[in-house]
Amino acid sequence: MNKVLLIIQREYLSRVKKKSFLLLTFLVPSLFIGMYVAIFFIYKHNDDNAKRFHVIDESGIFQNQFKDQKNLSFDYPQHSYGEAKKTARKHKDVFILHISPDFEKTGNVEIIGEKKPGIALLSDVENQMEDILRNKKLLAAGIDTAVLNNTKSKVNINAKQLTDEGEKDASVGATYAVGFLGAFLIYLALFIYGAQVMRGVIEEKTSRIVEVIVSSVKPFQLMLGKILGIGAVGLTQFLLWILLSTGLSAIGTNMLSSGDKDAAKTELKETKNDLKAETSVQKGNAAKQFFKAAETINFTFIISTFIFYFIGGYLLYSALFAAVGSAVDSETETQQFMLPITLPLIFTFILGMNVVVNNPDSSLSFWLSVIPFTSPIAMMIRIPFGVPDWQLALSAILLIAGFVFTTWVASRIYRVGILMHGKKITYKELAKWFSYKE
Repeated sequence: MNKVLLIIQREYLSRVKKKSFLLLTFLVPSLFIGMYVAIFFIYKHNDDNAKRFHVIDESGIFQNQFKDQKNLSFDYPQHSYGEAKKTARKHKDVFILHISPDFEKTGNVEIIGEKKPGIALLSDVENQMEDILRNKKLLAAGIDTAVLNNTKSKVNINAKQLTDEGEKDASVGATYAVGFLGAFLIYLALFIYGAQVMRGVIEEKTSRIVEVIVSSVKPFQLMLGKILGIGAVGLTQFLLWILLSTGLSAIGTNMLSSGDKDAAKTELKETKNDLKAETSVQKGNAAKQFFKAAETINFTFIISTFIFYFIGGYLLYSALFAAVGSAVDSETETQQFMLPITLPLIFTFILGMNVVVNNPDSSLSFWLSVIPFTSPIAMMIRIPFGVPDWQLALSAILLIAGFVFTTWVASRIYRVGILMHGKKITYKELAKWFSYKE
């Protein structure tokens, strides 16, 4: 046991002392917060060049019917379609909206320009055309569109959850965000730190340092110490990321929200009936709504389970990465063995973001969250939505059992592969190593 602890200490200190560890520890949260601020700033101050549409309506249905928007304007030139195309060649922000004479029969519409229009631009024009056609059909049927529009009502659904203490806000959006973030971080961590274990084994094997080390410790002790040492580095880094990200997010959000509130108040005084003022108020309250939604999440429980599934998933997969590293002589030879290891992670992440998050209590979600190879990601998506205690316990027990099993399998390959050089390794050869007696 003392030898394993010494190996853990060696692996941990050798990596923590590196400049790259400190750089990544402080750089990653700063980059995330910087990205958040940049997105917020770009979204708020986005001022793209307005796109102009020359409407050539040969059907006569849409003449003078389009409404200008913030970055979209329409005009109705009297010149011909051919002359309009010449104008569009000279001005890159001008598009021609050509509506054919037989539109009512064929529905043919063309947008022509020097550059390709964006998807959002096409969607805006399509929506306006559909609204215009709908209104014309309603008027032709003798239905007053103004009366019809007044019958529309906005519905705001607040999800509530029944608990032993009573009702509480469910905050589905915040729940989804927390589940996605937890699953993504574990997905990323298993690749990053598992690959570090594999590279560390390959480096020691190719440099023949391992031949000196195994003269003092057993191969299983060496493998376990390396896995636990690098895992401790990863856990330290994640805890620092959580602390730094939380602190920087709170400071940045408060600064942005206070600035938005002041701007909203000023704008309201100047134009009380202006729609922009109302929008500014909504943006100013976004941070407050975010923190209100965050209050419904039990972050202590989420972080605790995140740490457990990070450690469990890391130990399970890093043992397999260590076995792969011991079987090859260079990193380029690992490709044939990497797919079977990484496939469950990719499979679970894709299913989690498309199935589990939409139906966290389904049979598929249950099985994904209890199978050891898929549970670290699937369970982190389910936990914010609420998971029965027995399912959480079953998942934890199976994950621990899965780690013990994969470590036993990997150690039997590791003990042979770590001293094997210059041999082409196949799955058949790995099976032979596994069956060798001590």
